[in-house]
Amino acid sequence: MKLAVLNECPPFLRDFLTYNETIRGKSSRSVEGYYIDLRTFFRYLLLVRGKVPADTEFQKIDIAAADLELVRSVTISDLYAFMVYCKDELQNNTATRARKTSTLRIFFHYLSAQTHQIDHNPAELLESPKVKQALPKHLTLEDSLELLAAVDGVNERRDTCILTLFLNCGLRLSELCGLNVSDITGDGTMTVTGKGNKERVIYLNQACLDALQRYLEVRPHDGLPATEKDALFISRNHRRISTKTVQHIVKTNLAKAGLEGQGFSTHKLRHTAATLMYQHGQVDIRVLKDILGHANLGTTQIYTHVSNRQIKQAVDANPLANVKKKS
Repeated sequence: MKLAVLNECPPFLRDFLTYNETIRGKSSRSVEGYYIDLRTFFRYLLLVRGKVPADTEFQKIDIAAADLELVRSVTISDLYAFMVYCKDELQNNTATRARKTSTLRIFFHYLSAQTHQIDHNPAELLESPKVKQALPKHLTLEDSLELLAAVDGVNERRDTCILTLFLNCGLRLSELCGLNVSDITGDGTMTVTGKGNKERVIYLNQACLDALQRYLEVRPHDGLPATEKDALFISRNHRRISTKTVQHIVKTNLAKAGLEGQGFSTHKLRHTAATLMYQHGQVDIRVLKDILGHANLGTTQIYTHVSNRQIKQAVDANPLANVKKKS
């Protein structure tokens, strides 16, 4: 977290954010999400409790005025009233409100069970809004082949390697950009650093090994700063490739393959890899969990959906499928 942000927080909130980043190993992005959710909550609380003038612009309420006495006064009714405020006044959708619910649970558990700063956890029985679980959007096998075939240009080997790793290994964008040459071992495996700096080993198939070999033959070596010498993917400026550059590479080649305007992105390539492994490779869901670096199986189970084609095939396989009543 940025120091300026931490300085805006009351001490108990600053300690909570620091604990999550340093002890629990949460990413800066996750901790920033906690901060934004709790800042909204304390702005609401200060407003409804009359701690700030009623005509104060919501976004300008200073949460530094919140203290532990205010926190100790919170009831589960306050939490549900906050959720109503998020829905009606802030126009938060169900997924956003569910995320805020999760943040509140984590925060109040920390204050009550871990640091004992409050005697009662008002969020212990707080229920989360039911989020409709949408099937992950992904490319078909045919789309994936078209995407790989569309790559050309001066950086063809690099960009093909990037897309190949996305589609075969299910990497997150940050994981791909953070790869180092030293992460690739001679035994056909690759070490990936995921969320919370957790490492996992991915076994590379032949397509990945071939794409890496082709790229490493032309990967720049000269003129790289000392800090970038081990970076696997190098930009035209001889620096570690950025997330924005990779997003541009994916977007450009999706357009070349005629797949633009369909909501595909780098993260959808991760969905594609998982779906193809599950549907076409019959990969066990528990193995898929480890490949993707998910913390729990529940996150991975979204990929257990089956395609319409598979449903049709199953129905057509019924031995009664072609039975007709005699006239």
